Amino acid sequence: MAVHNRGARRTHPRMNAAAVALFDTPIGACGLAWSEAGITALQLPAASPQCTLATLLRRHPGARQATPTPAVQAAIDDVLALLHGEPMDLSHVRLDMGGVADFHRRVYEASRRIGPGHTCTYGELAQRLGEPGAARAVGQALGANPFAIIVPCHRVLAAGGRSGGFSAPGGVDTKLRLLEIERARFGGQPSLFDAAS
Repeated sequence: MAVHNRGARRTHPRMNAAAVALFDTPIGACGLAWSEAGITALQLPAASPQCTLATLLRRHPGARQATPTPAVQAAIDDVLALLHGEPMDLSHVRLDMGGVADFHRRVYEASRRIGPGHTCTYGELAQRLGEPGAARAVGQALGANPFAIIVPCHRVLAAGGRSGGFSAPGGVDTKLRLLEIERARFGGQPSLFDAAS
């Protein structure tokens, strides 16, 4: 098996964002950071909007609050549509992965191909990368994902369709809420929306 710079860290890589902004969503105030090259982070809601902003600024030293550019606003609008239950594909959103390790980048690119309402396991994603047996490393990469929702780590589950972990604020509850918004099936169970159909 090839050796990769997978790393065991669970912290987010520091990226050089020029600007950050908060925006209200159905799950709370999210934050977005960006550079000229693209989005550098999406921060899920913390305990308060101030905490969300503080976390974003801590991970992006020197960044300032700013009005989103048209491209960033378009990304925000698409994230909002997804969080309002539209099956929005965010794979077109341009990301700045300049500070992301190569293996993590491959994991993020592969997970972006998992569409809304769909899931796969860490092991299945490892196989898609041509790395059978690297499920744990895939999980570590997704645990360090700075682009939550845009890189849909919430769609990647543990073996047997179990929810697995989620390092964003709110933990597994947030992961399950995102999957419910997308009407995803997992663990062999119908989604909460199937009874209403």
